Amino acid sequence: MSDHRSESPRPEHAPGPPEQADPPGAAEARTPEPAQVRMSKPVRMPAQSGTPEPAVPDERGTVPEPPKVPAHAQRAHPQQPPAPGGPTAERTPSELTRIRPTEPGGIPAATLWSVLATALLSALLLGDGIGPNLLVVAVPAALAAYFAARAAGRRLRPWTAVWAVGGLSLLIVPALRDAGWPVFLAIVSAVAVGSLALHGSRGWLGIFLGSLGLLTSVAGSLGWGAHGVRDRMAGSRGRWGVAFRSTAAAVVLLIVFGALFASADAAFADVLGSLIPDISVGEGPWRLFLGAIGLVGALAAAYTAAAPVGWDALAVPPGPARGRLEWALPLIVLNLLFAVFLAIQLTVLLGGYGKVMTESGLSDQYAQYAREGFWQLLWATLLTLGVIALALRWAPRGGARDRTLVRAVLGTLCLLTLVVVASALRRMDLYVDAYGLTRLRISVAAVELWLGVVLVLIMAAGVFGAKLLPRAVAASAALGVLAFGLVSPDALIAEQNVHRYRQGHSIDIQYLRGLSADAVPALDTLSEPLRSCALEEIQRTLRNSDTPWYATSWGEARARDILGDWDPGALVRNCRGVGSGDEESGRGGGGGGDSYDPYDPY
Repeated sequence: MSDHRSESPRPEHAPGPPEQADPPGAAEARTPEPAQVRMSKPVRMPAQSGTPEPAVPDERGTVPEPPKVPAHAQRAHPQQPPAPGGPTAERTPSELTRIRPTEPGGIPAATLWSVLATALLSALLLGDGIGPNLLVVAVPAALAAYFAARAAGRRLRPWTAVWAVGGLSLLIVPALRDAGWPVFLAIVSAVAVGSLALHGSRGWLGIFLGSLGLLTSVAGSLGWGAHGVRDRMAGSRGRWGVAFRSTAAAVVLLIVFGALFASADAAFADVLGSLIPDISVGEGPWRLFLGAIGLVGALAAAYTAAAPVGWDALAVPPGPARGRLEWALPLIVLNLLFAVFLAIQLTVLLGGYGKVMTESGLSDQYAQYAREGFWQLLWATLLTLGVIALALRWAPRGGARDRTLVRAVLGTLCLLTLVVVASALRRMDLYVDAYGLTRLRISVAAVELWLGVVLVLIMAAGVFGAKLLPRAVAASAALGVLAFGLVSPDALIAEQNVHRYRQGHSIDIQYLRGLSADAVPALDTLSEPLRSCALEEIQRTLRNSDTPWYATSWGEARARDILGDWDPGALVRNCRGVGSGDEESGRGGGGGGDSYDPYDPY
């Protein structure tokens, strides 16, 4: 018997030694005997659902007949879905796992040290208030994310740098301003912008989810950090032990000798007391909580930087394209309505207030005319942005003519809406002239102004392309929050109301006394007893506060320098009727001036 393999030529790409003739009996040795077949046990593969297993011969070589199955049992059974929590369900990845491209590797040592520094600074500095200390705490957290991203091989892209610088810049607002409401807005915006820097999103849905995506990394980051610490403790016990002992010895020496020097010299004690946080035993739980918040936040930032979630993979697909007539007709009608409305508004903007108010029955109450129109125009601007978003989703996409139609119709709508924004801002200006500036009025005016910026960006996207539009809108919002905090709204409110008072209007002292320390420079220029009545509440707060330097804003420090140890004394006892005006708009006795409006209590 000849071997069939010797007749087939060897492939040219796999040269080898020449084949030798098989020894006698080799072919027979390769052919198993029947006895060997009977004694061998075949590998039984698991049968699939609904398929009978193949019959296996017994020791005598005979194949047993399959058992007779009743007719009712011969019907094919349907495939049962896997039970919840079963093996198949466990192997199915979640949506978050699918859009997170890779799991991060080991946590770098530099990231660990930065995270620990963030936790320590949070526990020591944040318990006394918010000020420059927030920026100090954010720096090591940003370094932790940078070290983690570099270890994961991520490169610094231009937009990542823009978001990172913007997030840190927003934390300048707490360092400068004492007012709580712009500070809170700046902190929230800083966290959102920092999350965008870590994710690098581009689309609309990606920008929105990316600004909140830092929260999705909290759970995974804790295990990541714990594994990193455990691996380093197991692999280099000697080095970590040396570092721990050295740090403990340094802390003990600082405490012992610092206490001795402080007791020996009063000046040194004052300097040391201003530099070192004053931590009492009762503040221990609160400090530990703040340290834990800093630890978790820095770990989540580093984890996200090492393995960001691809939120852009969840982009919403465009809607079905509509026909030209079906799509354009409602928008053209809306443009005509805007044009008619603005034609009337043009008369108002050009100075025809007297005629408009005489015809509307408002006589000289132009402030009421402004109040009745501003809020409607604000809502009209917001609804117009929603209409533009839906129109772009269902816009015709047949070719160049469809693109020209979309640009013309939506461009006209944006341009007309810009005039609506200008009309709303003009109405707010009239409103402020009559009643004065308040926090609510300056806030909604800032929002209306930002909506106008968004409309300009949409128009620019129609000319140059919409690739950068989502990130440009997000950047404009962050810049708006930063500018709003830097201009100091409380200081603007005080300055405007003091200026109106000098122009012959009444002043609402009861409202102004509730402002923050940012308003002190303007209120300090008032004559007595208005000055004492306006500053009495602020001065009491400053004198009762012992906030350290790292939690004191520049606005509060400036107010302390202006007021010093001044005590209003008996002057504040006569404040009940101070600041109440006799104009019709200054309703409400007991200090209610022009800023009072029954429709706007803020």
